[in-house]
Amino acid sequence: MRSMSPRLRRILRWTLLTFAVLAVAGAVVAGVLYARISSGLPDVETLREVELQEPMYVHASDGSLIAVFGEMRRYPVGIDEVPERFKQAFIAIEDSSFYEHHGVDFKGVARAVWLLLTTDDERVPGGSTITQQVARQFFLSTEYSYTRKAAEMLLAFRMERELSKDEIFELYLNNSFFGNRAYGVAAAAEFYYGKKLDELDLDEMAALAGTPKFPSSANPLSNPARSKVRRDYILERMEMLGFISPAERATAQATAMHASPHEPPIQLYAPYIAEMVRQEMVERYGAEALTRGYRVTTTIDADMQRAANTAVRNGLVTYDRRHGWRGAEQQFELGEDEGAEEASARLRGIPTQVDMVPAIVLETRDGAATVVLPSGREVDLGSEDGWGNRSPGSLLERGDMVRVYRDTEEEGEAGEGEADATPRYRLTQIPAAQTALVTMEARTGALRALNGGFSFAGSKFNRATQAKRQPGSSYKPFLYAAALEKGYHPASVVMDAPVVFQDRAGNIWRPQNDDGKFIGPMRLREALVRSRNLVSVRMLDTIGVEYARNYISHFGFEKDSIPPNLSMSLGTASLTPLSIARGYAAFANGGFRVEPWLIDEVRDRDGVVIFKEEPVVACRECSGQAGSPVAAQPDNTVGGFNFGPTTPPPAPEAADADADAEAPRQVQTLPADAELAPRAIDPRVAWQIHSILKDVVKRGTGRQALSLEREDVGGKTGSTNEHRDAWFSGFGGGLVTTVWVGRDDFTSLGRGEYGGRAALPVWIELMEAALEGRPLTDDTPPDGMVRVSVAANGSLLPEGSGGIQEWVKVEDLERMQGWSDWGPDESVPTEEVFDIF
Repeated sequence: MRSMSPRLRRILRWTLLTFAVLAVAGAVVAGVLYARISSGLPDVETLREVELQEPMYVHASDGSLIAVFGEMRRYPVGIDEVPERFKQAFIAIEDSSFYEHHGVDFKGVARAVWLLLTTDDERVPGGSTITQQVARQFFLSTEYSYTRKAAEMLLAFRMERELSKDEIFELYLNNSFFGNRAYGVAAAAEFYYGKKLDELDLDEMAALAGTPKFPSSANPLSNPARSKVRRDYILERMEMLGFISPAERATAQATAMHASPHEPPIQLYAPYIAEMVRQEMVERYGAEALTRGYRVTTTIDADMQRAANTAVRNGLVTYDRRHGWRGAEQQFELGEDEGAEEASARLRGIPTQVDMVPAIVLETRDGAATVVLPSGREVDLGSEDGWGNRSPGSLLERGDMVRVYRDTEEEGEAGEGEADATPRYRLTQIPAAQTALVTMEARTGALRALNGGFSFAGSKFNRATQAKRQPGSSYKPFLYAAALEKGYHPASVVMDAPVVFQDRAGNIWRPQNDDGKFIGPMRLREALVRSRNLVSVRMLDTIGVEYARNYISHFGFEKDSIPPNLSMSLGTASLTPLSIARGYAAFANGGFRVEPWLIDEVRDRDGVVIFKEEPVVACRECSGQAGSPVAAQPDNTVGGFNFGPTTPPPAPEAADADADAEAPRQVQTLPADAELAPRAIDPRVAWQIHSILKDVVKRGTGRQALSLEREDVGGKTGSTNEHRDAWFSGFGGGLVTTVWVGRDDFTSLGRGEYGGRAALPVWIELMEAALEGRPLTDDTPPDGMVRVSVAANGSLLPEGSGGIQEWVKVEDLERMQGWSDWGPDESVPTEEVFDIF
């Protein structure tokens, strides 16, 4: 054999040397790149403790779901909760060798490299395993670069060393995006099919498995045709890999696409409550409150809230019907050829409010009308389905946008075999008035029901907590309480007579009673029962405005919100319905101040309690010790006011007018670890106002509430000038409820719309449901009171001489015994003039 020539040997040597140098250089470069990339890679161990974003859930006290807050729909599940067929669908389309490779599929990488070299495409499919996708989802950006790809592969290797295959797969299944804010397989199954994972059919599993690749443009809703192509391909892959049989594949492929949006099943409609919770949670925990999977349990009673929703709806619709049809909500100019489909498109973005669905009139005829709903469905309104005694055909014309509601009561009367009858719709309109309703526990302040308006969709303004309105006469009990603390008692006589006040500038103020009449001398009890304005004004002038403001602030009102003048006696303060309810709670709970509260408990995603409310509790028979009966407290002074002894001093002989004064009473105890609420007013004053307010229901402006047939119900109506506001606040069964009705623009509700007409029916309907099954509250007078007999003029009568029975504070007896009779002359005095200062 001939030896290799020197020239050839030199070429070979240089070639080998070049390759060696390149190899060394490549190794050095690779090492530098590896060191550079790997040094910046995160610790994959953090994936074991990763907290996936979950929405916040708001529940009523019985667990009923009120709302879900958060940008992402996600319900993390364990890998063992995912059906095997569902996992196989993902493996078939994303990574068929997932359980064999060590993080990187080199065959897939080689295929991707080949495609890059042989095509003009800048991006090519394949090359990313499920492990690499998880690395990209949690640690890397979506940037398309070789550096990012290298980092992705290095992270995949690390993950495979530190985590099990099932741990990696679980992260993938819970974090993948499926479009429509759905993250993870559980959220996707619920949103697209309204099912839990173990309820999914094979075709649904395949359709979902094909979604993460194109979550927005090819999900089962946005593009069902494209989604079907991917679904069918996945089914073929599953058959090829032996996961399913040919028959199963054929059956699944033959199934039509049928996804539809399914929101979380809200079980209790309480949007104003939900928004209050959202705001409070964000205030407590920051914006993360909406992404950490908190479960918030509120104090809301689901049945009471439903009753409140119904009462508000019925009350405002009844009010609205008294004031007639106002016309169409708006008018569309429909083309001559415009039919139901085109007309219904105009309704997009117009929300349903409560049960009032927007509709457009297509035609009218013979008193009837045909309207189209947002769904495109045409509905006929018969001549009897109009407003009042007027038919739809006489009220409407083509193009009118109106509201209709489904008459479920009419359907409920259908006989057997009529369940599939066409539902009946009737004409309605959104009420011109608004309302607020608050129901709370008098002892604790726990909110049981709250409604901030007719429709949250129509207005998110929460009138229960944000609207400051004049309470009118429903404010008078607070003023009367101040007078009773000052030395008046329910039998004290005050003149209901004309009075004029003049300021330094010469301005004259002549307050009037609502009926424009004057009765003359009246006992305080009767004056409040009959809501006499002039008695309130005279009484406030006697006790002093500043004294009354200081005293009334103990109910929880900001002093600055109380007018510093005599107009305060007529309820001219601007107060929220929630604050009024809080104030009335003191009359119902024995004189304690409780703060309204809503969030009872907060649990984290693992079910661990991270917050539990411990409210102060009103307990007129309790001391500050949990579980202890009341003990004598020598000093019962708050803010300069002495609220009287908790045990009675020896009473004069007149105090023994009735043996019932020593009748046994129910003794309450504080719950374990509970704190006694601070006192707002003397318990005896609270009892006296409580007693008078029950008389308001028995024979005053609240007589309609007698329909509840309960002895422990009391309350007070309220109306303001020109009927701008209508109120009723009251109590019963340990609950306090305030209802306000008015218009947001402060215009009049209309002639005759007093509190007893506009607000009280709403209050009654709510309380009828709320009080069902609740025992009567204890009505025993507190210690330090005696029962006496008084004459009609308020003077004390000897024991056994008949007269009017009244409970007074022990210290009031001496004053009563020193009074002389009013005298036989009960004529109304002439107008008196006072300086307003």
